[in-house]
Amino acid sequence: MIVNHREPQGGETFPHSALLPGTDEELVSTLTAELRRSGDTYDEVLLVVSDRTRDLLSDAVHDLTGVLRRAGRAGFYQRLGFAYERFRQYLAEQASRGRRVYVIAEPDLRERPGDEPPPGRVRAYLAYESVCNDTYAPYGSAVTCVWDSRQHSAGVLDGVRATHRYLLTPQGRHRSPDFQPADDYLSDHGRAALHAVPAAVDHEQTLTEFTGLRELRAALSGWAVRHGFAADPADDLVVAVTEVATNGLRHAATPVRVRAWHHGRTLITQCDDNAGQPVPVTAGYHRPGGNRAVPGGRGLWLARQLADAVLLDTVPGRTSVRLHFPYHVMHR
Repeated sequence: MIVNHREPQGGETFPHSALLPGTDEELVSTLTAELRRSGDTYDEVLLVVSDRTRDLLSDAVHDLTGVLRRAGRAGFYQRLGFAYERFRQYLAEQASRGRRVYVIAEPDLRERPGDEPPPGRVRAYLAYESVCNDTYAPYGSAVTCVWDSRQHSAGVLDGVRATHRYLLTPQGRHRSPDFQPADDYLSDHGRAALHAVPAAVDHEQTLTEFTGLRELRAALSGWAVRHGFAADPADDLVVAVTEVATNGLRHAATPVRVRAWHHGRTLITQCDDNAGQPVPVTAGYHRPGGNRAVPGGRGLWLARQLADAVLLDTVPGRTSVRLHFPYHVMHR
């Protein structure tokens, strides 16, 4: 069944909120009040939070079993583009059934338990948080993201305030004074100077024609396997890098330099072209087939699904696309 998505009332936009608790008491009291306010508004409330947060809430929300559903974070938080698309698919599926849902999510940006989230991964995830204000809006649902202020730096929390239209507090939902629309946020924060490529890399190749892609695919496949990647993750890496290199050959119309190296168990590639033309800030964030025709959008969208983090940088005379493939994330 296809439904007409209900627009938020009173001229409001998609209610995408951030909760930044500083204590367990603030976390529980704020979420409990929000769940009780929302129980009659939505057909389902989906909790995608840590085991700890779920345990803290269990006694307070035991009587909301009729509307409350719990899901493990592992089913949603995998590669960053996959997580973004997985939530979108869930909201779309529910909307197609005429159901409004409320998602309360607690992002997990660690590559594996006990690790600190890599800065590039956090920046890439906040870009998705920004874009979802537009891409999730048609589905008539709501999302609140829990970013515990005790676990994140001031810089990350500033990014959270800039990418969420609302802040959820014990007093209710309020507009974030620091919020930026996606185009503005991505223009300001979606690009950053990349760390220098190591002097010694595992593989380097300059492509001048599409025929060189065959050699590139073979080299990358063998490289990934030598670093212990299973067949499917290795194939995903090859497809992602090939899509980016193809974009450079097709749209930049210059030679594309591809370099591949590793940092610990993370495999990293970078594709450089000589055009120096900035990639549109929203390229690769919107699913192909919509009404946003962005040059290179399909290839970058696929790369964002298959890699974990995709980072872009443009300086005079060069555009760079760097892809990260952490072993533990790629094999979840």
